Order: sequence, then structure tokens, then C-alpha cells
Amino acid sequence: MELNISEIIQHLTNAIMEFGPKLIGAIVVWIIGSLIIKSLIKVFNNTLDKRGTDASLKPFLKSIVSILLKVLLAISVLSMLGVEMTSFIAILGAAGLAIGLALSGTLQNFAGGVMILLFKPFKVGDFLDAQGHKGVVKEIQIFNTILTDLDYKTIILPNGSLSTASMVNYSTQPVRRVDFTFGIGYGDSVDKARDVINNLIKNDSRILNDPAPFIGVSGLGDSSVDLTVRVWAKGEDYWEIFFDMNENVYNAFNKEGINIPFPQMDVHLHK
Repeated sequence: MELNISEIIQHLTNAIMEFGPKLIGAIVVWIIGSLIIKSLIKVFNNTLDKRGTDASLKPFLKSIVSILLKVLLAISVLSMLGVEMTSFIAILGAAGLAIGLALSGTLQNFAGGVMILLFKPFKVGDFLDAQGHKGVVKEIQIFNTILTDLDYKTIILPNGSLSTASMVNYSTQPVRRVDFTFGIGYGDSVDKARDVINNLIKNDSRILNDPAPFIGVSGLGDSSVDLTVRVWAKGEDYWEIFFDMNENVYNAFNKEGINIPFPQMDVHLHK
């Protein structure tokens, strides 16, 4: 078969004349549409700022809106190029179903992240006890939540299990109760020990008067009389009060001659 150059050139010319304007129009629409999407995202971001939307929720909402707008723009551009969108959307749906089945666990974490960001059971900066871990929330991502524990280790928790399991949020309430147990010897005065502890509580300005502190005998152990002490304080003062009070009670008991017993065992030898 002889190659007719003139016919090839004619076909190419016809194709360019027919498809060229569509391609140029699609490129123009894509550029203009991208600029419009950027402007809309800026307006959307300003709206979120004015409404005081949580900082952890804004990146997620912005990304979702951006993806949806870009998908709509891509569909419009492909339609201009003559692509049959019914078949294209059907293929996308089938592919989405297959990917969803393959990534069921990941999608569960995604759904959990959406629930957390919408209903806000906790926020960045809260102290949590969840999934056997305790730590401060540093970041809420769409798939995981990042905690930093008291040893400054990074803990990554999947949002799927985090959104459906029980957790303790220590930062929800403005005040927390600090509990102590102090043991004294059986020969020591409970009233004297109570007075010593009461003086320490009154001299600590971080401890709240309402609710009132509580001191009571909670048990008669093998070698000690146990006193339970409960005081209330602001959440940020919890650990400082906990450590300071233990040290202060130890020093005050020694100064007042109150014994702090320790487990002992008497061994009797019979010949």
C-alpha cells in the first residue's frame, strides 16, 4: 500500500481543525476554573475563621471542598473534549467500590476521623486516657490522632477504634480531684495527723475551698492506719499539687513525730 502523504496531512489538518478548538477551550476552562477554585477556597477559609471553626477541623473541610470542586471541574473539561461521561462515571464507581473493599480498615479510620472532627469529643491540647494510653492530643488527622505522653513519646491512635471505644477526657471539666492515701502508725493520733494535713491544704493557694477538702480514715491495714485525702484544683495544677503534697506531708509528719509505717514481718525461731 502506497503512503499518500497528502492524504495523511489532510487527515491531520482536519483532526486539528476539529479537535484543536475543543482542546484550547478545555485548557482555558481548566486554567480559569483552577483560579476560581483557589478564590473560593480562600473565601471558604475566611468564613471558617469568622465563625471560629476549630483549628483541627478547618484543614479537613478545606481539603474536602477543594477535592469536590476539582472533580467537578475535571468532569466539565472532559465533557468539552467529547468524553462520554456516563461510562466514565460508571468506571469511577466500580473502581471506587473495589478500592473501598480493599481499604475497608482505612475507610473506617476515615469515617472515625470525620466523626471526631464533627462531634469534637476532644480537641488539640486535651489530656486523654484512651486505648490503654494517656497523653496530650497534639494533632487530629483524618485517619489518626497523635498523642504525646508524659515521657514525650509519640502515640498514634487509629481514629476508627478511637471514635467507637470509651475514653476519659481529663480536660473537659475545669477542675479535677486529687486523691492521696497517707498511712500513720497505730500508736499515732489520727486527729493530729488530720490537723497537720489540714494546715498544709490551707497554706496551698492552688487547692480550692469549694468543693471542700476531705480527710477521713479509709482503712486499718496490717501495719498502718490509712487516711484518704481528697482535694480539688484546676486541671493544670493537678500534677504539681500531687507531687508537692506527698513531699510536704512526709516532711511535716517527720517534724511532728508522726510515724509513716512500712510493711514488717516478725520472725520467731523455736528450738
